Amino acid sequence: MEAALRRIGFRPRGLAPRLPRLRLLHVVGAVALGVLGAPIAAGLVFTVLPSFGYLPSIGGDTLSLQPWRELFGTPGLATSLWLTLSTGLAATVLALVLSFSFCAVVHNRMRNRGADGLLAPLLAAPHAAIAIGLAFMIAPSGWLFRITSPWLTGYEVPPDLATVQDQWGVAIVIGLLIKELPFLLIVILAALNQIPVDQQMRAGRALGYGQGIVWIKIIAPQVYAQIRLPVYVVLVFSLSVVDMALILAPTNPPPLSVVALKWFMSSDVARLMPAAAAATLQLLVAAAAVGCWRLGERGIAWGGRWWTMRGGRGVTGEPGLKLAAAFTMSVLMLGFGSLAALATWSVAWRWPFPDALPSTWSLQIWSRQIHALAWPFGNTLALATVTTVIAVLLAIVWLEAEDRGGVKRRTAVFHPVYVPLLLPQIAFMFGAQVLVAKMRIDGTFLAVTWAHLLFVFPYVLLALADPWKALDPRYARSASALGVSPSATLIRVKLPILLRPILVASAIGFAVSVAQYLPTLFVGGGRVATLTTEAVAMASGGDRRVVGVLAFLQILLPLTVYLAALLIPRIVFANRKGLAGRA
Repeated sequence: MEAALRRIGFRPRGLAPRLPRLRLLHVVGAVALGVLGAPIAAGLVFTVLPSFGYLPSIGGDTLSLQPWRELFGTPGLATSLWLTLSTGLAATVLALVLSFSFCAVVHNRMRNRGADGLLAPLLAAPHAAIAIGLAFMIAPSGWLFRITSPWLTGYEVPPDLATVQDQWGVAIVIGLLIKELPFLLIVILAALNQIPVDQQMRAGRALGYGQGIVWIKIIAPQVYAQIRLPVYVVLVFSLSVVDMALILAPTNPPPLSVVALKWFMSSDVARLMPAAAAATLQLLVAAAAVGCWRLGERGIAWGGRWWTMRGGRGVTGEPGLKLAAAFTMSVLMLGFGSLAALATWSVAWRWPFPDALPSTWSLQIWSRQIHALAWPFGNTLALATVTTVIAVLLAIVWLEAEDRGGVKRRTAVFHPVYVPLLLPQIAFMFGAQVLVAKMRIDGTFLAVTWAHLLFVFPYVLLALADPWKALDPRYARSASALGVSPSATLIRVKLPILLRPILVASAIGFAVSVAQYLPTLFVGGGRVATLTTEAVAMASGGDRRVVGVLAFLQILLPLTVYLAALLIPRIVFANRKGLAGRA
């Protein structure tokens, strides 16, 4: 039958050759990897070469180990390395354990119950805003001491305690937990939808296992296999974070990423090569940490198999899970309190210690700062909007090209497009700055948009890939059987069905762009001011009320977009429960 149709010149749509479709996928991949891969590759090259003394623009014409000698001769470097590793690993391990424990206790109540809406404020808030809000909460004159003084603590004046930028890095770990816990919770809850949790839980309970033991032995390993990439992203970010570290981490000495940044920003050009060496060392530290984490996964997997085969049907896991879930709730409540502290300080006019609330409220700070904030606000909004639109369009074309090429996305979890999320930003942002300077576009809106796109597109693709993969292929087949072209099927069938995931992915991309600090600072060359760069610059010594206004605006922009992404489908598809996100 097929041969007869071909002889008379008729080619059914289902018999169309895959070659053009694969070519489409190759073209899309080449464009995406060219746009995203070129600055990363150039950034790494232009950072590693100066770390070995090659930077002709300042007289470094030969390779040398002198930058590394200067780096290792820096007083306090060992402490910086220890601080980087201890805080990064502690934040990642705690975030992973707490998120799993919390989901084990509440997953039946949170699945399909608007968890994304409940966590939206923390998900949308930039890291710098969270750090500033947390500082407003736990500082000696912060809200926690105010609401407990003097009736509980006895303090009439702020105590002489190092609760922010403490030498152990506790504040930076808490700040990272507040930001990374909601991210991992959403990722885990999404992974749970791909597993028959209820059936496996009933089977385990029928065999006499406690609920906590079933979760630890059966459910958690399946979930972790699906979220390994987000965990690696959290690990690398925690090890190399800069904006939160500038606000919450110790300063003498600071973490390695802050050391590199300060040298890069120094007026002495002789510090550029040691700074590049520090950035390269940060890259090596992150790579070693991921490698050790991977080895740890194998060790835990081996031990877990032994423990599972050994048996044991007790309920010993449940008290620990509930205790960890309670601690998770405390961290999340501290996060929401940090956001409330920002809002309160932005409208506080007079707030003496130890009053729990301002004695005088006013909007004068907003009215005084409106003109000064107009330019950073406009830059932030424009950058986030343009970058998000480009990233979403590119992600849709990418995923549609995969569909037409018959690519199974499950085999491409660790795609090169996710590499920017697995690299410390400080490790290649200086090199990216060198690249845009050679192209004569440094300090322009175009260059900063390009830099933001490096991080926005992977997050958008990561957020959209699973819903796209889960779409029933019979919709497209039915449309094709009715004579609808693939492009029309995309526009008239797929995109309307996937409106909510597309809008949520757009909101995530928007929030990621708003939060970018290092890309804006390096590629923008200080000439493209955003709310994030201004807030971080003022966080250490500015008026708390002005900083509160800046940080609250940082939160307000992405939160508005995120809430719109959740509400628009409910309005557009008010008569379609599934498409409205109420299933």
